[in-house]
Amino acid sequence: MKTVLFVCVGNSARSQMAEALFNKHAPPGWQAESAGTKPAESVSKKAVLAMKEIGIDLTDTVPKKLTTQMLSESSHVISMGCGVEVCPANIYQNIVDWELDDPVNLDMETVRKIRSAIETKVKELIQELTG
Repeated sequence: MKTVLFVCVGNSARSQMAEALFNKHAPPGWQAESAGTKPAESVSKKAVLAMKEIGIDLTDTVPKKLTTQMLSESSHVISMGCGVEVCPANIYQNIVDWELDDPVNLDMETVRKIRSAIETKVKELIQELTG
């Protein structure tokens, strides 16, 4: 099984949404994980709500700490916009940064736009992976 790892700082919104969306659309033989460099205590309520609106339940999901093992075992690592100087994941080669705004303190309309942008990027990534 090949793994795509989505990384952000808190692992409370962007990376959680990306993990869930990738796993929803995942091609055979692929899965996603997510983690944060400084995990939050819980997943953002706005992220949970935004995902519930499209039929994905993040209620029982918890933020996870990024480990070097996660990085080494992943086929692809996607940074959600934490920036080179902030995210230790960026010391590894082949990191792609999607440069998405952190939705945690934004209004629901903006969170929905970020969710949609993540879903578009996830589908584009899946197209790249499957040729």
